[in-house]
Amino acid sequence: MNHPASLAAIRKPLPEELLLALQNLLEDRCSTSLAMREHHGSDESSYDPMLPDAVVFAQTTEEVSSIVRLCNHYEVPVIAYGAGSSLEGHILALRGGVSLDLSQMNNMVAVHAEDLTATVQAGVTRKQLNLEIKDTGLFFPIDPGADASLGGMAATRASGTNAVRYGTMRENVLALTVVTADGRIIKTGTRAKKSSAGYDLTRVFVGSEGTLGIITEVTVRLYPLPEAISAAVCTFPSIADAVNTVIQTIQMGVPVARVEFLDENGVKAINAYDKMQLPEKSLLLFEFHGSEHGVQEQAELVQEIAAAHDGGDFEWATRPEDRSRLWAARHNAYFALLQMRPGARSISTDCCVPISMLAECIGETQLDCERCGIVYSIIGHVGDGNFHVIMMIDPEDAEDIAKAEGVNARMVARAIAMDGTCTGEHGVGLHKMDFLIQEHGENAIDMMRALKHAFDPKNIMNPGKIISWDKN
Repeated sequence: MNHPASLAAIRKPLPEELLLALQNLLEDRCSTSLAMREHHGSDESSYDPMLPDAVVFAQTTEEVSSIVRLCNHYEVPVIAYGAGSSLEGHILALRGGVSLDLSQMNNMVAVHAEDLTATVQAGVTRKQLNLEIKDTGLFFPIDPGADASLGGMAATRASGTNAVRYGTMRENVLALTVVTADGRIIKTGTRAKKSSAGYDLTRVFVGSEGTLGIITEVTVRLYPLPEAISAAVCTFPSIADAVNTVIQTIQMGVPVARVEFLDENGVKAINAYDKMQLPEKSLLLFEFHGSEHGVQEQAELVQEIAAAHDGGDFEWATRPEDRSRLWAARHNAYFALLQMRPGARSISTDCCVPISMLAECIGETQLDCERCGIVYSIIGHVGDGNFHVIMMIDPEDAEDIAKAEGVNARMVARAIAMDGTCTGEHGVGLHKMDFLIQEHGENAIDMMRALKHAFDPKNIMNPGKIISWDKN
């Protein structure tokens, strides 16, 4: 899918002096090869690639500072790159410039197990962090599916399957080290559990998608590994029955760790892709954390709620390897769904609504997809009101794309009318810029724009994302 013409910007050639300075600083960690630029100029979104002019790899905060200072001097865009798993065009080089890859900044800085915190470089991934701390009896719960980097997860305010119990990156980032647009290094926050000291800059940068500064270190909360974990699958005759089960579970205060929804289309795709044998009906995947007795109580109560909504018997995944396979299949749903229409590309979008409005929002969105004749699936972290619609489109068919974008626009309008949001966890990037105005209004967007101008007066930090530089 081509990016909208209104977002296209005039690309200026990369100044030769800047390229020489970057090569002198980084040597073979500065590349202009086509293959490297293509790799860093595309993500998991439906947009066509938009290539940077150069790719650089930093290993320290000080190197990031030097790179940004050079880019700021020459007024060249700089786009932070983590794992490349974003879904809304976050890392695409609209105006060319330099892609700053942080994947080699993958060191553990400090683990303070007694304080339940860890500080890591931005390129450390969530799986790496959990592997590094596995002997402490602690874990980091935020799980967006992809093995994303902690810096990228902070920048997009990521969440995922565990958010209903443990929250999102917003709640779990305590402090950051950030390189500003002019190359200064600042630290936001501390490891203290709370503070009322000044403006909360940590929350300003969490979710800023690289448009205000580049995150180079992250301090996160850790949690004790639960004594007992149980996972189960329950099928339902309809989407409404499944979602109403979730609503009642949350309203009764049952502390489920995970509750994921898959519609019939999603289950069929997963069965084919991962060689699973899940019942091909709307279903919920539950996971319970706690003591042996607590987990049993939670499971029994949820089974009663499910039965009242015509849910089937719970099918338990009791062994760790069975649970891992089940959740791996859920995380692979995006790739499984791509096989539903060979040669197609995906428009994957999300919204989030108050839990009481979830069944209505999902039901109306399903009817919309059916009316438009779209190959689709609805899946989601429904325990916190967040769901995704994954639509398979022919990237060469303008009418096909328009149908999917129409469904997306109506879904977002529906969510906002229900006092929800245009994105629960994907972020804004390119795809949701207009929706952000719809959600917040022009006055709030003006305040965001003023913040962008103050933090990044030359507009070099991932330009063209979240908000437009000029008021239209």
